[in-house]
Amino acid sequence: MAAKSEFGRGFIVNLMLLSRHFGLPPERAFIGAADHLNDFIVPEQFRGTEIEELAERLRKMVIWHQPGIMDKEDAADVRRLLNRIAVAIDTELGIPNPDTGKYD
Repeated sequence: MAAKSEFGRGFIVNLMLLSRHFGLPPERAFIGAADHLNDFIVPEQFRGTEIEELAERLRKMVIWHQPGIMDKEDAADVRRLLNRIAVAIDTELGIPNPDTGKYD
């Protein structure tokens, strides 16, 4: 049995954990968020797809963020990116016309 992950291991699990961070006020959103990227794994079936590209962009945005500088703008960008990843996953899974809704 594998050792228990401290900050989550997986793809959807870690996306969910990251989304919790970006539901917080922008000045708190990035605190500890990068920890969820330690075991953030893009599934094999998504390799070479838009999903992998978006996941890499997410990783870079979270890791490269400078706390206290553009927190509000960067957090909004990450939220939009998380939405794009969710829509891309649903599309890849065969959901017709996935949409995050008006009040995302």
